Amino acid sequence: MRSTQTRSNPFTMMMNPEAIIQAVERSERLNRLQRRVCRPLDKPLIPKIVIDDQAAFDRSVELDDTEACDADELS
Repeated sequence: MRSTQTRSNPFTMMMNPEAIIQAVERSERLNRLQRRVCRPLDKPLIPKIVIDDQAAFDRSVELDDTEACDADELS
């Protein structure tokens, strides 16, 4: 009765985590799963923008915005 009750209520499993860990280690179905280790990336793959290049890009965007505003006013 107790094992059926444990399986039906996942919160009762928290009362005895050692038993759950042992059951997981003995599980044939879990042992047949393919496993791989996934680690987070140490460094992002996004390239850094040099500050001078970024400042030049910002200026070009700002100039484009002012030109677009001027063209809207003429229409």
